[in-house]
Amino acid sequence: MHNITVLSGGMGGARFLQGLLHAIATGRLPGVAADAAVTVVANTADDLWIHGLKVCPDLDTVMYTLGDGIDPGRGWGRRDETWSVKEELATYGVEPTWFGLGDRDIATHLVRTQMLDAGYPLSQVTEALCKRWLAPTLGQGVRLLPMTDDRVETHIAITDPEAPSGRRVVHFQEYWVRLRAEVPAETVVVVGLDDSTPGPGVLDAITDADLVLLPPSNPVVSVGTILGVPGVREALAATKAPVVGLSPIVGGTHVRGMAEQMLTSIGVEVSASGVALHYGARSNGGVLDGWLLDTVDAAEVDRVTAAGIACVAVPLMMTDVDATAAMAAAAVELARA
Repeated sequence: MHNITVLSGGMGGARFLQGLLHAIATGRLPGVAADAAVTVVANTADDLWIHGLKVCPDLDTVMYTLGDGIDPGRGWGRRDETWSVKEELATYGVEPTWFGLGDRDIATHLVRTQMLDAGYPLSQVTEALCKRWLAPTLGQGVRLLPMTDDRVETHIAITDPEAPSGRRVVHFQEYWVRLRAEVPAETVVVVGLDDSTPGPGVLDAITDADLVLLPPSNPVVSVGTILGVPGVREALAATKAPVVGLSPIVGGTHVRGMAEQMLTSIGVEVSASGVALHYGARSNGGVLDGWLLDTVDAAEVDRVTAAGIACVAVPLMMTDVDATAAMAAAAVELARA
């Protein structure tokens, strides 16, 4: 295998990518070349405009993580961050105050916004930003691609007794950051997704891959939105590469994030096998050839296998880079099998 493509969200996808790259670098992936190229197709439906700046949380989380600039405690934003601008905006009463842009992080958004305003598409902007973050540490073996250059934004319908209709719609980031996903989500609405087109290189990255991986990212608002870009599912159906996913649900709930809330909002069973069946077998119009679930969910293997998806139970807790590398190795083994 020389070309691996990963459809990634933010924190979960970024941490998995760390393990994958570590496994490649240390020769832990049988059949994978030491100089294998990894292409990351990242979700951009979490993006938002705030204080006049274009913010791309998942792109930046992957970029900062792989470039060794992420805040390891939060799992997002820059290491050694300060918050002077946020504090000054608050003193002026500028809203929203619930979404914090750190002083170092703002530099990325300023560069991105200036380039977008100058007419460059998001894919070219991302490539330019990655020359700082990825090239020095990873060489030319890793590419980060936005799923689309078009504006796509995820919104969540929630119950609000004070609203005239008894409900209101908020941007995904407000649901996640301000409301902390503590309000039940009624519906997920991804604005602009149906009219979007895949970003440059996205379809080729899938069809030309030797292996496609779906990391333990949110199956609804991360991997799910990538799959919703017109043409992506067709590319997955057409690729000769095996497509293997890793469960974001362990022991009946998400490890981190809000996969449980999002799955519930679209009527999908919150279980490792439930997510696998939601993705579906590629042999039956879905996207998966193989699925890894955690050992605590081993009793669900037969259910997944019966649906036409090869399935193995392995430890899926990304406790450190070696444990995550072992997950990547298990995914490769399943693909080879």
